[in-house]
Amino acid sequence: MPNGTPDPAPHESTPNANSAIRTEHVVRSYAMGDAVVRAVDGVTITIDAGEFVALLGSSGSGKSTLLNLLAGLDRPTSGAIYAHGKNLAEMDSEELARHRSQTVGMVFQAFNLLPRMTLEENVELPLRLAEVDRAERPARVREAVDRVRLTARLSHRPSELSGGEQQRASLARALVNRPTILLADEPTGNLDSRTGDTIMDLLTEINRTLKMTIVMVTHDHVRAERYAQRIITMGDGKLVSDGVRV
Repeated sequence: MPNGTPDPAPHESTPNANSAIRTEHVVRSYAMGDAVVRAVDGVTITIDAGEFVALLGSSGSGKSTLLNLLAGLDRPTSGAIYAHGKNLAEMDSEELARHRSQTVGMVFQAFNLLPRMTLEENVELPLRLAEVDRAERPARVREAVDRVRLTARLSHRPSELSGGEQQRASLARALVNRPTILLADEPTGNLDSRTGDTIMDLLTEINRTLKMTIVMVTHDHVRAERYAQRIITMGDGKLVSDGVRV
């Protein structure tokens, strides 16, 4: 370079100041007998803070594997994953646990509520695990439950809730630690069309009012087009397309 400053090394990240997530040439491979399968194969993406992104693809496309990598539930075989500028690939187990409890919230297709706990206790659980002060927990739980409009059901157990109410409870649980990034893996997969739309409306409202970054895995192209600001499509572990809708 003319001023004598060397170019940055290829592995160094130069994300813009607004990026919440950036991956660089991420690979996640698995050994299957003598073969090596690349579930995620060289994916590079940047997601800005406050974006609502749909990660679209058929079964086996690698989209859920990529979401697990973003959550810190799995580690890449190679490449880098940045969340607000911090490289998850370089974090130890304790740092990844802190990432999962403080930075990201997760919603899954299965509701994963503990059956013997009330809705209030299920939503409070992440606060207990994060060792949030006991005196602060009731207000935090109420804030999250109010946001998903389940305040009247606080004392109910999962078996007393409808499927849609259980998914709203799991959404409240994901929000209670006030994450900056929400990761949703097929959040409407176990719901009928009308109830699924209710969940999608809530996600849209959370994205709009809290300016929360949302990455949603789905195989539903219609819902992706209707609700997401941007669609990233994967196939065979690779990035197929990355489009920003106007």
